[in-house]
Amino acid sequence: MLSIISVKGKCLEREGVGMKDRRRPISDAHAIARLEGYKAPEQNEVKRLSQKADVYSFGVVVLEVLTGREGADLPRWVQSVVRDEWTAEVFDQELLRYKNIEEEMVSMLHVAMACVVELPEKRPTMAQVVKMIEDIRVEVSPLGEDYDDSRNSLSPSLPTTEDAF
Repeated sequence: MLSIISVKGKCLEREGVGMKDRRRPISDAHAIARLEGYKAPEQNEVKRLSQKADVYSFGVVVLEVLTGREGADLPRWVQSVVRDEWTAEVFDQELLRYKNIEEEMVSMLHVAMACVVELPEKRPTMAQVVKMIEDIRVEVSPLGEDYDDSRNSLSPSLPTTEDAF
């Protein structure tokens, strides 16, 4: 599998475990095409940014992590696979090598799918997304429900765009 990582207008190609540094210019058209997969559907009609569009983009990133695939049409592909009840086929096989991770991955898949819902008003807020992810961490905590994770939580120190308004 070939991954391309953008670094200040250049590309690094990664094959297997070792990284080959073959820098080459990225065309503007190529860069724009890659960004299209992160764009919320409503942004094709309305050119202004919104928090709900950011939530959509975040959902695409989570899907990329879970599947090991790139963003272009990724939400539609995942929906079709999940609809056909082939959920295990969605996940990146590299992630499945870790023990006891599948339940957490399925939960994160649900979060991502909520983020990439077609209608923006049906998407959660970023604060709700953070809460869903924190709830997953509590559910799968190896220390059980009695463990107080509040001292280790990142969310209080991470302001959301909603906090600014």
